[in-house]
Order: sequence, then structure tokens, then C-alpha cells
Amino acid sequence: MTKQVQVASDDAVRELLWDALAEVPDPEMPVVNLVELGIIREIEITDNSTRITITPTFAACPAYEVMTEQIIEKASAAGASRVEVSVRHDPPWTSDWISAAAREKLRKIGITPPGHHHGNISEILLEPVECPYCGSKNTSLQNSFGTTACRMIYTCRNCKEPFEFFKPL
Repeated sequence: MTKQVQVASDDAVRELLWDALAEVPDPEMPVVNLVELGIIREIEITDNSTRITITPTFAACPAYEVMTEQIIEKASAAGASRVEVSVRHDPPWTSDWISAAAREKLRKIGITPPGHHHGNISEILLEPVECPYCGSKNTSLQNSFGTTACRMIYTCRNCKEPFEFFKPL
């Protein structure tokens, strides 16, 4: 009697890897992960290696090395062999890639996510920014630079709470 070994398909392995990579938190906003932010773009599997392509939010992202280490660690733990992380800047990362789940998580921690702009950033910057605490659009910009390069600081005139707005990119 011959024992048959079931080998997982590339699609099944890829799905396992996407699930594992969804456990890699963003180093600057750990409430959301790199998959939800749209930073992890592609997984390529060959017979003897796995290439994971990322597009960081900024070309000179200070968290690049930390993200790469965590991606390799999670992918390897999920069974990927010879993991390589490659960076793609074309097309550049856009806040339109942030998932609905990540947008809601950001709101819950006091960061207003940008609306979908489809490349028309100047138009969305002219719209009032909604307070993540009370929902008011009676808000004012306090500083164009928040705790990270991708955020701005606002104050709500209604509930008086300061909050951050994730810049549309």
C-alpha cells in the first residue's frame, strides 16, 4: 500500500502566507497591520523561494528594516522558504489602499483616515476633517505635521479633543 502525500497548492500556500502577514503590525500604528494598510502588495512562490513585494507609505520609510524583519519572520514561520522582501515604488503607495477594517481601527484610536481620493489629493484636503470622537466636521488644523510624517494634528471645536488625521497620499 502506497502512502499518498498531499502537497498544498500555491494558492493554498499563498493564502496561508497572507494570513501570516496580516499578523505583522505597522511599526508606527500597531493597531493596523501591513496587509490592511496595503503595504504588502504581492506574494510570489517558486519551487525554492518566496518573494514578498511591499510598497512602503514613503520611499524613505524609517520603519522599512523593522517591517522587512517581521515579514521574513512571519512568512518563514508559516513555512515559506528563502523569503525575500522586495520594494516597489511604482505605483507609489496611496491611502486609497487602506482597507475598510483598518480605517475603522484608526478611528477607534483617534486617527481620522482620509477619504478615498482616487488621485485627487488637493480636493480631499479642502474638505472638512471629521472628528473621530464625536463625528463633528467643525474641526481646525493645528499642525500639518503630527507624530509621524503621514499625519496632521486637528482639534475638534465641538468636543474640544485633539486628534490626528492620516494624510491623503
